[in-house]
Amino acid sequence: MMEERANLMHMMKLSIRVLLQSALSLGRSLDADHAPLQQFFVVMEHCLKHGLKVKKSFIGQNKSFFGPLELVERLCPEASDIATSVRNLPELKTAVGRGRAWLYLALMQKKLADYLKVLIDNKHLLSEFYEPEALMMEEEGMVIVGLLVGLNVLDANLCLKGEDLDSQVGVIDFSLYLKDVQDLDGGKEYERITDVLDQKNYVEELNRHLSCTVGDLQTKIDGLEKTNSKLQEELSAATDRICSLQEEQQQLREQNELIRERSEKSVEITKQDTKVELDTYKQTRQGLDEMYSDVWKQLKEEKKVRLELEKELELQIGMKTEMEIAMKLLEKDTHEKQDTLVALRQQLEEVKAINLQMFHKVQNAESSLQQKDEAITSFEGKTNQVMSSMKQMEERLQHSESARRGAEARSQQLQQELGGRISALQLQLSQLHEQCSSLEKELKSEKEQRQALQRELQHEKDTSSLLRTELQQVEGLKKELRELQDEKAELQKVCDEQEQALQEMGLHLSQSKLKMEDIKEVNKALKGHTWLKDDEATHCKQCEKEFSISRRKHHCRNCGHIFCNTCSSNELALPSYPKPVRVCDSCHTLLLQRCSSTAS
Repeated sequence: MMEERANLMHMMKLSIRVLLQSALSLGRSLDADHAPLQQFFVVMEHCLKHGLKVKKSFIGQNKSFFGPLELVERLCPEASDIATSVRNLPELKTAVGRGRAWLYLALMQKKLADYLKVLIDNKHLLSEFYEPEALMMEEEGMVIVGLLVGLNVLDANLCLKGEDLDSQVGVIDFSLYLKDVQDLDGGKEYERITDVLDQKNYVEELNRHLSCTVGDLQTKIDGLEKTNSKLQEELSAATDRICSLQEEQQQLREQNELIRERSEKSVEITKQDTKVELDTYKQTRQGLDEMYSDVWKQLKEEKKVRLELEKELELQIGMKTEMEIAMKLLEKDTHEKQDTLVALRQQLEEVKAINLQMFHKVQNAESSLQQKDEAITSFEGKTNQVMSSMKQMEERLQHSESARRGAEARSQQLQQELGGRISALQLQLSQLHEQCSSLEKELKSEKEQRQALQRELQHEKDTSSLLRTELQQVEGLKKELRELQDEKAELQKVCDEQEQALQEMGLHLSQSKLKMEDIKEVNKALKGHTWLKDDEATHCKQCEKEFSISRRKHHCRNCGHIFCNTCSSNELALPSYPKPVRVCDSCHTLLLQRCSSTAS
């Protein structure tokens, strides 16, 4: 096996060298009739067949090198065109012919070395086809691939149509490779030419690799640009979110400062009130303990009120965010419901159009049925007339036959009675014969008429059969009409169900609109009503009585105004507060009316 590998490698070197020398002398363009090119393909075939495993089948042993060449299609997708064109050639009937055609096409594409290099790189797949000591499995295979790179300089114009590749004999002609004396002188020139060709091949390979790397880098640049644009968009969105969060933070800080100022002012007012009360209590000295206890209670209540205000502020912020989310969800629901309404209306229009088409079809079918019924009745009348005429003709035939029989009987009687009067009787017989001939003619004419009537009868029967088939078709049309009516009923049911769904959707939409209006009113109430300061109000807004130590100030949680205890003693649960809170009398009546209207 080692000697065979070495011999094949030397033969491959010689064949490539001779092929390149002949190509340089001919201008690097070769045809199929070129002898060194044919010998190169023979040597290449021997190299590919070396160490092939024999595959046994029912027909016999199969040893073909087209099997490993088919692997190139899987490993290199560029070779799929060669494989498909080889399989589509109708002249090739054997695997050997397909393998030779594959080699021709690979050489013409100048990719024979690339394809064989892909094969040799995947030796685990070649082990299915070759022995371990085969040429393609050893280092000699890589050497042959390196030699084949020099053939990329050649331009091969090979025509596969009309050539018998299946029955070619692969015998190496050693006469081409015997050196002459003149070849020794041209060795140096050949070496120079081979150096130039090797440099050219190296440059071409470098250009090919550089073009591949340029394409990969371009795809990477495009991907990086896309990711950069996406990151910029995300950055802009993040900056917008940061700005909105900063604005909300500033608003919250301002609200906290306002609450602090209010609490400080309320503490100062309480301190002043306590000082005045202490002066008055020092003067009166009555009920000092009670007044002190009242002052301490007021202080505690104000602290509690402050804490409650802070909690209410936090609840208002949470409710505000929840209300915004609910508003967005309701807007999405309304948009989706409007889209479904549009789709349902389109379906209703389509159902109405289908109903109109079905109605027109039913009318056309009924009119055609009436026409066909009239035709059937007319054809039945014609058949009855023909039958009556046939009966009359049969009666005439029977009368003529009876008359003929009577005439024959009379002639016999006359022959028996009047034997001597033959001459007279012969005249009568001749007359009778004439009458018989005339009667036979009439019989023939009647028979012809009968045959014509039979033909007409047959024609009428054919027409009646056609009418029956048409009747069957009409029955089928009636069945189709019933089916269409059933479909119409089903579509009507679907239409009714869709109308009910539309009504329900309208109810849901109206309810959602009412909820939206309530939410908008709550938002207006949250945004529109201002919380009055304690310094701004000196009198109750409803009864207009002046505030004092006994008549304390109380805020309405709905409108934000300040009232006395008698005018704001009611409590109600508001949407911005989880528990019932203090409300003035006017807001109490207003909210009760709104709740009763929404409940009804």
